[in-house]
Amino acid sequence: MPIRIHVTSIFVDDQAKALAFYTDKLGFLPKTDVPVGEHRWLTVVGPGEPDGVELLLEPDVHPAAQAYQRALVEDGIPATSFAVDDVAATVRELEAKGVRITQPATPMGPVVVAMLDDTCGNLIQLTSPV
Repeated sequence: MPIRIHVTSIFVDDQAKALAFYTDKLGFLPKTDVPVGEHRWLTVVGPGEPDGVELLLEPDVHPAAQAYQRALVEDGIPATSFAVDDVAATVRELEAKGVRITQPATPMGPVVVAMLDDTCGNLIQLTSPV
């Protein structure tokens, strides 16, 4: 019985702002948008992966979620990591779109990593092979 990741989530302080950032700046595609009370079940997927893993842009309304988010950012820890083919090239593209890079492309053993601010309360790591 293989178990697969279907949906993973990231806490965001504003779902509409997060959707705009993740689609307009990072290039994800909207997948699901269903009203759930005052919030939404709002997911995005990678381009070219309409049936791939969904990223749930989950409201950070629970006090524990807000504290967790703040603690990660204060310690410089990414909330999640996304794979790209070339971190340095991706950083240049994102900077041209106005994305704030908090850590430039940095070789770390077998990978190159960078970090960005998603404007919704999170640091996001980008990674690619060396």
